[in-house]
Amino acid sequence: MKFSEYKTSQDIRSRFVYVVQSTYLTPTQKAVLAWYSDQFVLPLPDHHRFPMEKYRLLRECVAVDERIQLLIPEPATNKDLTRVHTVQYLSKVTSGKLSKDEVRRIGFPWSQELVERSRRSTGGTIQAAEQARRDGFSANLAGGTHHAFADSGEGFCVFNDVAVAARSLQARGLVHHCAILDLDVHQGNGTAAIFSGDKSVFTLSVHGESNYPFRKEASDLDIGLADGTEDDHFLASVHFGVEKALSRGADLAFFIAGADPFEGDRLGRLAVTKQALRERDRIVFDACERSGTPLAVVMAGGYAKDIQDTVEIHASTVLEAASRTSSSAPSSF
Repeated sequence: MKFSEYKTSQDIRSRFVYVVQSTYLTPTQKAVLAWYSDQFVLPLPDHHRFPMEKYRLLRECVAVDERIQLLIPEPATNKDLTRVHTVQYLSKVTSGKLSKDEVRRIGFPWSQELVERSRRSTGGTIQAAEQARRDGFSANLAGGTHHAFADSGEGFCVFNDVAVAARSLQARGLVHHCAILDLDVHQGNGTAAIFSGDKSVFTLSVHGESNYPFRKEASDLDIGLADGTEDDHFLASVHFGVEKALSRGADLAFFIAGADPFEGDRLGRLAVTKQALRERDRIVFDACERSGTPLAVVMAGGYAKDIQDTVEIHASTVLEAASRTSSSAPSSF
């Protein structure tokens, strides 16, 4: 069944009830801006385990909500990318001269489409960060590629979009201090390494301790969770970590909102429900509102056995951003 047909079924209406309950702008709201890049298709072999289709399904899901305005991002430039990545690595990526081992570590076959999509996805996070400063909240329907290091990629991550966006805004004097709230089930090892020893960026990672990557880097605050961790402990860890990360007074926060802590995720190994993941999102948005910290949201991982579960979790996060965006950014932003 095509997704366009599936959306009209009783099942999709019940599973996405929070989409259809509030699809119109109220007099006090304006649309939250969200960037998408699923039209830049990355060709993958049949039966590849990365669920590339989730990005299109997510866009189609949130597009029905008038509180969300969808935009196509400009690609990240070489100047943007080399604020984080080495010139040598960028050259190898763009020219197709990555070694077989480097391609294997990334997990995607090299193609010009891979380069274009990676630039667009990173550009979407840059633009979402810029917009968050104006509106309080914004989103990229992709991004969260937190396993990319300065000189290499891995774990389905080519460029580290959040690191590039943080450095781009810092270089232009738009922000000075950033907080990265990484709540994907896999530790943001590339992000931690990039900002190691940098007091201008606080890195938080709440992740599965025994999960990938098996060699962890040191974030400013790492909270490792045991396999099978359930809702209460997960949410307590999120609350503690987010409050700690924002207590230092960030000018901008990034929320890496992975769907993979979900109990039905193939690669997650936790036992966190959809309800708890919605509460996770509320914890992050509430904390940023209280502290007056603009928030840029990116999607990161999600590998549920049923792709619709991943789409539902990601959509809930985007819709939470939409519900928080008022007719004008709060005075504290």
